[in-house]
Amino acid sequence: MLSPKRVKYRKKQRGKTDGVAHRGNTVAFGDFGLVALEPRWITNRQIEAARVAMTRHVKRGGKVWIRIFPDMPYTKKPAETRQGKGKGNPEGWVAVVKKGAVMFEMAGIPEDLAVEALKLASSKLPIKTKFVKRRDLE
Repeated sequence: MLSPKRVKYRKKQRGKTDGVAHRGNTVAFGDFGLVALEPRWITNRQIEAARVAMTRHVKRGGKVWIRIFPDMPYTKKPAETRQGKGKGNPEGWVAVVKKGAVMFEMAGIPEDLAVEALKLASSKLPIKTKFVKRRDLE
């Protein structure tokens, strides 16, 4: 699972996910990409599940880039706990994904195979996504 090696603070505020991505919104490394069409937190488990689905479909051919990283801790209070008494303990890691962000990229495989692989990856994610080619975004 992806997670940061060390962080400055153990807990973090939720922040905002509205607006569109101004960075990471172009296909920079590969030939094909998967773009987020809505803002959401993506957990490290979801990123890993999508990566495994993609790489297995292409039988470990080509190259895959993961353009998002879960560097934000999210907290949760224990079940059946009354409100108050401070913020809960860190539960896991999420990547803040805004609308228009390129999450995954692929290269070195035919387009039809890339479409299928990224469709499988998309099914593992909790958001609507779109398949793009390098020239679509330029």
